[in-house]
Amino acid sequence: MTRGADDSDENELDERRLFAWIDAGRLPQAPLRPCNYLPGREARERAFLAERLAPSTYHGLMDRGFRRSGQIFYAMDCPSCALCVPLRVPVATFQPSKSQRRVLRRNPDVVLTAQKPAVTDEAHALYQKYLRHQHPDPDRDDSRETLENWLYARDIVDTYELRYCIGDRLVAVSIVDVCAQSVSAVYHFFDPDEADRSLGVFSVLAEIQWAAQLGVPHYYLGFWIEGCATMHYKANYGPHEVLRDGIWRAR
Repeated sequence: MTRGADDSDENELDERRLFAWIDAGRLPQAPLRPCNYLPGREARERAFLAERLAPSTYHGLMDRGFRRSGQIFYAMDCPSCALCVPLRVPVATFQPSKSQRRVLRRNPDVVLTAQKPAVTDEAHALYQKYLRHQHPDPDRDDSRETLENWLYARDIVDTYELRYCIGDRLVAVSIVDVCAQSVSAVYHFFDPDEADRSLGVFSVLAEIQWAAQLGVPHYYLGFWIEGCATMHYKANYGPHEVLRDGIWRAR
């Protein structure tokens, strides 16, 4: 679905049609596959591809349980499990924990700047270094072209690259989608040589503060899965809400 950025009436009509299509259960389903997060379970998505969506439309999709990966917008549709639930933090009521406040104190020299996404040699090298340390896989394609097509594709929604620097040195990058109602985390990578700084934690704290500065009420952390160790960290930011049966509820 391609949209012209200034044709608001057409965008609104397309949005109504898209939501009606989704709410009627007409999205195609992917084949069942082994779950990447919970052993012994099967997973499945329903999804569609779009060249461009208005940021407000994507926000409406997230409130229906959707996430974005490049040009693919998907929601989990597992036949025997409903543990993947979206989690968001209301910016106005967020309170960092004691350990999170310690992370803030460890990083007074880290500066966040926001810009439209543009792959640089420095960001690509940092991404490769991060993957080698955090997710080693000799068959993984970590080329600049793949990074650009996946995370840095422009104009799908309103996306920003948040760059974290110590002096002139890039130490972390976050890709986020932004609209008037939400800042949504897409992906984060950091310099593993700076592991003692807990830059992953620091970035979430900094991005919640950035959302507050923008006047955006919610920071979306994506899917949280109870019982999955790699997803547990998302529940550490509170108070927070989870989406169950189409309703955001405090957890």
